[in-house]
Amino acid sequence: MPQKDPCQKQACEIQKCLQANNYMESKCQAVIQELRKCCAQYPKGRSVVCSGFKEEEENLTLKSASK
Repeated sequence: MPQKDPCQKQACEIQKCLQANNYMESKCQAVIQELRKCCAQYPKGRSVVCSGFKEEEENLTLKSASK
């Protein structure tokens, strides 16, 4: 049986928050921060949830810097 993703709970909380707030990220910053904290606790590759989240975060940073 595969091991449960350690940050799955936080990822689900983000989805719930976004759905409840018409997908306005600004209303879910506290929940997003909780996922960032969880991801920081584990080495790269340990959490599938975090690998996608960190890539997206890097893309956002690159987009902001190129403006």
